[in-house]
Amino acid sequence: MSWLALVSIILSVLTILSICFIPLGVGVFTTPPLIRAVRAHANQRRLLAATWADVRIQLPYRPLPADRRSGVTGQVELCTLLLKDPATWRDLLWLQIDMTAGYVIALLAFAFMPYGLEGFVLAAGVWQPIVDAGGTYWYAFLPIDSQWTALLAVPVGAGFIAAGTAVSPLLLRGHFLLSRAFLDPTPHMQLEQRVRRLTETRHDAVDTSAAELRRIERDLHDGAQARLVAMGMSLGTVEALIERDPAKAKELLAAARTNSAEALAELRDLVRGIHPPVLAERGLGDAVRALTLRMAVDVEVDVDLAGRPEEPVESAAYFAISEVLTNAAKHAGASRMWLDLHHEDGMLRIAVTDDGHGGAEITPGGGLSGVERRLGTFDGVLAVSSPTGGPTMVTMEIPCTLSARGAAR
Repeated sequence: MSWLALVSIILSVLTILSICFIPLGVGVFTTPPLIRAVRAHANQRRLLAATWADVRIQLPYRPLPADRRSGVTGQVELCTLLLKDPATWRDLLWLQIDMTAGYVIALLAFAFMPYGLEGFVLAAGVWQPIVDAGGTYWYAFLPIDSQWTALLAVPVGAGFIAAGTAVSPLLLRGHFLLSRAFLDPTPHMQLEQRVRRLTETRHDAVDTSAAELRRIERDLHDGAQARLVAMGMSLGTVEALIERDPAKAKELLAAARTNSAEALAELRDLVRGIHPPVLAERGLGDAVRALTLRMAVDVEVDVDLAGRPEEPVESAAYFAISEVLTNAAKHAGASRMWLDLHHEDGMLRIAVTDDGHGGAEITPGGGLSGVERRLGTFDGVLAVSSPTGGPTMVTMEIPCTLSARGAAR
């Protein structure tokens, strides 16, 4: 961990100097990349905290606009945005703590084991050249000046190793908890993130609803409405021909009957696209099973729900699953898929796995991006793991409670 403290020292000095040089104009260009480096260093510590001590540290940074202008004006705006972010100053404060108290705690966490092994090394005969060069050598509280005293270093070293086994994980966790005190978002920052996310998801929900309404209008205009208009015209022609040309009238009536059947089928498909009847009647579990039966790829389904989510959540989950399964069937080249759907700890958890070629990612305007926006309306999250060569796993979580209005078996 000593090299991490060294990185903290270097980044702290360079960043503070760069901020001081902003009035001279130089800092405007050097500060943004240094702040990015500080954030990368902090994110590395977040990763180590989660991996080594199971300490979760959230990201507090405000998002930067994607359409920043280039040139000097753009650099000034970027520098201003970064310096207005409270997380930037908390990161700089964390660097001061990390290079001092954080370094000491981390050093102690890693010192017990090597210091304990030193006792065994001294007993192996290394004590003699040390004593010959400088006199009595103190190992902890034990003076080493002979082979006998060197042998006593063995149980002392074993004690340090045993203490390290018990104490080092606690010290390491303490180091990461100290980092979390500065790197984790404050309640005010969490509230700000919450408001920003709700604003974004509200806009997404409005945009999605408007797009869905336009789709329904287009489908009605181009499909059922056109057929109903054609059927009305055919019936008008039948009225004119029914006496003087009954054969032609019967032919037109048959065509009108066909148009009415096709219009009815299109209306049913449209309604099914808005809210599938099986979802309303049988719940999410059976609706998902019915959905997988229509897939071109075999899907193994495992559903464990003791009740039903609220209708908006149920509908969002259904269409999110439908979109993910459809994308996998079209683009993944998979021969088999697995769907796991269960409710645990107040979360509706969905995992869709396929044995395709991988490479899936969330891209703006893509299908997975749409799923992410749909889930975001309910504070849900989507994660994609899709290494090249596969397999691909798409996981979704939506906070919700289950009601007793019918188990989604």
